[in-house]
Amino acid sequence: MLGRTIATAGATALAALTLWAGTASAQAPVKGGTLNYAVQGDTSTYDCHAASSFSNIHYLAPHFSLLAKFDPKDYPKIVPDVAESWTISADGLAYTFKLRQGVKFHDGSVLSSKDVKATYERIWKPGPGVSSVRAALFEDLTAIEAPDANTVVFRIKAPNAGMLSNFASPWNCLYSAAKLEADPLSPTKTVMGTGPFVFVEHVAGSHWIGKRFDDYFRQGLPYLDGFRAQNMAATAIVNSLAGGQIQAEFRGFAPADAARIKSARGDQIAFAEGEWLAHFFFSFNSEKKPFDDIRVRRALTLAVDRWGGAAPMSRITFLKYVGGLMRPGSDMALRGDALVDLPGFSRDIKASREEAKRLLKEAGVPNLSFKLTNRVTAPFIPLGLFLIDQWRQIGVTVEHQQLDTAQWLAVRRSGNFEVVVDSQAEWNDDPSVQINRYLSFDKSDANVSRYIDRKVDDLYARQKLALDPKEREKLVVELQRHLIEQAYSAPGFWSARNVALDRKVQGWSNLPSHMLNQDLAEIWLQP
Repeated sequence: MLGRTIATAGATALAALTLWAGTASAQAPVKGGTLNYAVQGDTSTYDCHAASSFSNIHYLAPHFSLLAKFDPKDYPKIVPDVAESWTISADGLAYTFKLRQGVKFHDGSVLSSKDVKATYERIWKPGPGVSSVRAALFEDLTAIEAPDANTVVFRIKAPNAGMLSNFASPWNCLYSAAKLEADPLSPTKTVMGTGPFVFVEHVAGSHWIGKRFDDYFRQGLPYLDGFRAQNMAATAIVNSLAGGQIQAEFRGFAPADAARIKSARGDQIAFAEGEWLAHFFFSFNSEKKPFDDIRVRRALTLAVDRWGGAAPMSRITFLKYVGGLMRPGSDMALRGDALVDLPGFSRDIKASREEAKRLLKEAGVPNLSFKLTNRVTAPFIPLGLFLIDQWRQIGVTVEHQQLDTAQWLAVRRSGNFEVVVDSQAEWNDDPSVQINRYLSFDKSDANVSRYIDRKVDDLYARQKLALDPKEREKLVVELQRHLIEQAYSAPGFWSARNVALDRKVQGWSNLPSHMLNQDLAEIWLQP
């Protein structure tokens, strides 16, 4: 990759697109119509840089462009967006982006390198009152330069194998430098980008409306006249899709809900299922006894029959796959003996549970009891009930504390728990993104288990520096194995993403992350 120039992207959209379900369209895309889709929950902010939930990006993405993005038809390939091309210096310390000319903001002003520089400086070094939840991804930056109106140069202090993925984050919405200069907090108050749709209206608790931006830089796009995103609860979404009141929901459904929608709509609804970058697991508070003892943590992960539980869990939830800390099927996932040799992944559950009992006895807690803190939504509760049953079989008694989302987040963040059902949903498979949360507590606020482990920090830093993919994979496998052996957090199940769209909705691709491919630019409605 180093020293290579990425070819200039074509300015015109393809005349014929691939249907989201994976079959070739017999009809060329047509313009017009309004897409009605649902989002579970309202947005908590208008500022992409401060946001982290799908319920933010599913409203915001249509209004903004990115410097580069993940190819919606060839994940995880990264392609230009506002950038026209880029080069990476031979030493890996400089990323030079050439920008498309004539890209306009929705207020008519023309985007330049000054806007890109101001945007990334805001992400990298947020000023007073500005929130940037992914600033750590850009901690290696030393300078951002704009030598001319169409060139931006990012300089970093050391090679970073995941840097290009960081530039392609869907959260790096490009803002106007002039607007930021006038008010650094303007993105929290207004929605104004260079994306395919102009913001029209947001009624809190109800809906969000966007209309086509006629000066969008990708010629011929978007196809839609506009969109209306409805804020709905989960049950209302199922009912509305089943009744045909909405045409899409871009997160995904559990099997029972999908079956109900299919039963009501028949061949007027279609589903696309694939792997999902959504991992559900359980985390121990290593600051509280007896969970500061590796023997106790390891015993509790040994007791869980993941291989036997995957099939029944997949029938009632979207939890389906057994894996380590990287998505099963991704390039650096644990496979074969590298996985089954680890605590909790042996296929001999009887032997694992005997070892679990021995470890608890050795640790002085043969009749362990504790409180499991959980979130009152699916699939958290089914997973919690499954875990409680697994632990019962080694003589452990568990109280099930079920909290609403706000309470669960607060307890999880404060460390006021013993064991918590936990989750992670990210926007790409790069290990720097996936494993960042496991850095020592003094390095990562996302470390729910609150431990200090310098081996984790060292391996994480080394994998970032490893530009050779094979060397990086070796380090990432070693890092995963160490974390699973220490059992600060223990894997549960990875998810399957099953998205339902009305048959009229065409041109959308199902990717492993529900945070990608949400700008709606290439979606069109079949007459």
